Formats: sequence, C-alpha cells, structure tokens
Amino acid sequence: MNFEDVNTLLDYNYWARDRVLDAVSALALEQFTRPLGSSFGSVRDTLAHICDAESIWLARWNGSPPAGFRPAERIADVAAARSEWAELEAGMRAFLAGLGPEGVTRSIEYKDLRGAPRSHVFWHMLQHVVNHGSYHRGQVTTMLRQLGAQPPMSMDLIAYYRQKQEKS
Repeated sequence: MNFEDVNTLLDYNYWARDRVLDAVSALALEQFTRPLGSSFGSVRDTLAHICDAESIWLARWNGSPPAGFRPAERIADVAAARSEWAELEAGMRAFLAGLGPEGVTRSIEYKDLRGAPRSHVFWHMLQHVVNHGSYHRGQVTTMLRQLGAQPPMSMDLIAYYRQKQEKS
C-alpha cells in the first residue's frame, strides 16, 4: 500500500464517521445513552470505544504510552463526539503527513495494552484502525434500527469511491 492509498483509506474512515454521526445526531439524548445490549452497550459507548481505539493507536505511533479506554460518559452528546473525533482526525492526518511516502511501510514498535512488545508495518495498523471502525459503525447502524431511528447513508467503501468519482 502506498502513501496515496493510505491517505484514501484515512479519508474513507472520516467520511464514514461523518455519515454515522449525521444519523446519530437525530437521536434524543436518552436514545444516545440507552443500553441496548451491544458490545459496548449504547450508541454513545460504542462511539467512545471507536475514539478510544483511534487514540490508543495514535499514541503508539507517536511513541507515547496510550491512555487506554476512558469512561464513555466523557462524551455527553453527539457534539462532544464530533469534537473529540475531529481532534483525533487532525492528529492522524498530522502523523501521516509527517511519515511521508516512505514512512507508510516503516515498522513501528510499541507495547500492547498488556505491556507485550509488538511491531507492525504502519499501513497494516492503519488498515486495522479503519476496519475496526467499520465493524463498530455497523453495530451503531443496528442500534439505530433498534431505536427506530433512520440508519446512516451507506458507509460501504464502494459508496465512498462512487461519491468521489462523481465529484471528479
């Protein structure tokens, strides 16, 4: 995977994020936090988990110990989720820009959350981050349906490519 491919993958990740947040913004606060029995309980808790995972990987890439998973309650509403995720996006894009074209194939050493040493090629880790987010955005889609809310517009990668193609 080259630098352009990695940037496209990151663009897709935040395009899909925006689609899910647009759909979630229609929820009442009670619906946003209602326990639904999913992996992370509620829509809010699932969004907080996705943000935490991105934050953990970004910390690792920057050579810092990750903060780990924080209380989901820090995300009071969709505006707070948008704000936190926008900061993460800025950090991700800055890190990728700093890596440059040669850096995407570089191996990065880090410790997992249990303290075990690990090492992976950057683009493999970024691909994991995007795939992880896709999995949980799918869970949010199911929760929206359980709440009787409108699901997000398609977040499929091919839908992203189609929209990109239509704009060019």
